[in-house]
Amino acid sequence: MAPNTVLDPAADAARGRRLVALADRCVQCGLCLPHCPTYQLDRHEAESPRGRIAYVRAVAAVEFTPSRTGDAHLDRCLGCLRCESACPAGVEYGSLLALARESQAARRPLRFGTRLRLGLLARPRLLRALLALYAPLRALLPTAWRLLPRRPPAPVPGPAPARVGSGAGAPAVFTGCVSGLYETSTRASLRRLLSAAGVELAEPDGQGCCGMAAVHAGDRVGADTLAAANRAAFAGSGTVVCLSSGCVGQLRASLAGAAEVSDALVMLDALGARLDFRDGGGATIALHLPCTQRGSTASVTALRRLLARVPGLRVVELPDTGCCGAAGLHMLEEPARAAALRGPLVAAFARSRADQLLSANIGCRLHLGNAIAAPVRHPVDFLAEHLP
Repeated sequence: MAPNTVLDPAADAARGRRLVALADRCVQCGLCLPHCPTYQLDRHEAESPRGRIAYVRAVAAVEFTPSRTGDAHLDRCLGCLRCESACPAGVEYGSLLALARESQAARRPLRFGTRLRLGLLARPRLLRALLALYAPLRALLPTAWRLLPRRPPAPVPGPAPARVGSGAGAPAVFTGCVSGLYETSTRASLRRLLSAAGVELAEPDGQGCCGMAAVHAGDRVGADTLAAANRAAFAGSGTVVCLSSGCVGQLRASLAGAAEVSDALVMLDALGARLDFRDGGGATIALHLPCTQRGSTASVTALRRLLARVPGLRVVELPDTGCCGAAGLHMLEEPARAAALRGPLVAAFARSRADQLLSANIGCRLHLGNAIAAPVRHPVDFLAEHLP
């Protein structure tokens, strides 16, 4: 898979016109600044949404020659879209960012590390094999090289999960890329919960990465290739259930017209009347809401309702300190900045005095798990453990 968009003058000109149109909706009011994690980290206008928009517009309108420094500021955007939610002018910052990075990829080669990571994400079997080799060696590596945490523990034994197959019309679970290995226990937990509610879950072969990392890198060809593979894999599936909040949006775009995509927590909440949970025993858990989940009121509401169904459980919802810094490949490509962004959340967890942290996004859990000794888990794992 080619990691870069092929240079095409006509396509480049069309992108430029579209970028100018998107950028011109920004009135430079600055109301996005308090919501931007990178601006809050650096207090530098070039690390703000309006600073990036101004740079992108100037380059697209051929008023400014793109520079290494300007591109670096654009590269460091987390794509959290907090600015988009706060914008009174309705700037489509997500669309602008994706198109700007696509334009970047057309005029300059992606970094070798980025190309390597995208290549691995596009090859789930190879990725899982390498991650399986990494897991037992992690403890022997220098701390700086431990970019991924320990694999999560196996789920607590319980009722046998629903049969995993490829029955036409049955809800199908999305396995993704890194989550293929790191969410093995979580998919088992999801099957247990759905089985308890009388729902069978399929797990089709041939699926892979949702393509969000490729979109963020400007690799439109790669993203489209991954989307085509997932459309083929989920052909005939009525509903595709996604566990990771960071994958839901891109998966919906990829499968539009082919299958409905449901957030796993929203599906479980809809089946809540069929689920009973045993007493939480007075345990305290901390709840982290990823940026991608905060953008979905339905997912946040569903999670809160599900946890409220566990008797005797104390839930401490961590404050919104901004993006945790994972942001797809950002935690690998900018580890120092990612760690700085993670710091306030780690401190908030320590103050919570909780014995575990729940988060619905795989990237956030991997990143936070490198800084927190307590278990960092998907809410689905916690809920499955509390089935009768």
